[in-house]
Parts: sequence; C-alpha cells; structure tokens
Amino acid sequence: MTHRLTSPALALVLACSLAPFSQAQTAAPQAGDPARWYQEDSTAQAQLRTLRKEIAAALAEAKKACRSEPSATRASCLKDAQDTYRQDMANAEKLRVAAHPRP
Repeated sequence: MTHRLTSPALALVLACSLAPFSQAQTAAPQAGDPARWYQEDSTAQAQLRTLRKEIAAALAEAKKACRSEPSATRASCLKDAQDTYRQDMANAEKLRVAAHPRP
C-alpha cells in the first residue's frame, strides 16, 4: 500500500522535518534568539532527543495543515500525518545518523 500526501503543505512540513540539523550552525543569530538554538547537539543522545522534538513538531504542523483541508479529505490527511510520524519515530536513529554522519 502506498501513502499519498493529500496536501502540499503536509509535503513541505515533512520535507523540512528531515532536513539536516547542521543548518543551525550556519544560520546567523537573530536578535532575541537564545544562544542554544545555534549550538549543535554534541552527543548522539542529544541529537536523537532533538530529532524526536522535530518529528513531533512536524506532526503538529501537519495536523494544523490538515485542518484546512476539505472535510472529505481531512481524515485521510490526518491519518497520513500520523502514519508518517510513527514511521519517522521508528526510524529516528537512522534519520539521526543520516543528519549527523561521522567524519
């Protein structure tokens, strides 16, 4: 069975959730941003914890996007978002390794 994304917004949110975390190091700090936003996680455990937070945030954004869908497709959109969340959480360690390859 293949999963289809029912919303371009959902596809965007999911794509962004899988982006490497190294972007935080290259981004210029903005006024008022906490310094911790620009410090890379130094341990695998911290990286995994951050990744899980990102996956959960992506689910919240996807659910928000699904709520703007027509009622006929909303349930399918929410199911796809939840399925993606479960799959990402199950593969969190693989995603972490891909985002933080060892030199």
